[in-house]
Amino acid sequence: MKSLVPDSMASPFGDYSHGVAAGGMIVTSGQLGLAADGTVPDGVTAQAELCFANIHAILAEAGADLSHVLRFTAFVTRRDDMAPYMAVRDRWVRGLKVKPASTLLIVSGFTRPEFLVEVEAMALVPSRSN
Repeated sequence: MKSLVPDSMASPFGDYSHGVAAGGMIVTSGQLGLAADGTVPDGVTAQAELCFANIHAILAEAGADLSHVLRFTAFVTRRDDMAPYMAVRDRWVRGLKVKPASTLLIVSGFTRPEFLVEVEAMALVPSRSN
């Protein structure tokens, strides 16, 4: 197994990896709208952008990109945030030939009240023959 903890991101909140590559798969921990400097922007759109940027950085640590993602699972705290989240997701996957599977859930909250969205991904490690 390989731990994926990009230097470009804030350190994990605890004793875990932002992502792990093993057995041909990459899984990410849930990514929050947290900038590398520890700031959290206002609004679900800005936070979702950071979530996807962080996922992109984690995938890059394993030599992958969004075209290798099989599935996104996302969580928002308000029904009103579903459409803005989906607009961000759709921008990040716009050019992909095969769109990842996607699940979106509404939850009561996260570890800190300023967090509005969390996104995790499951991807394939790129084949070395490509």
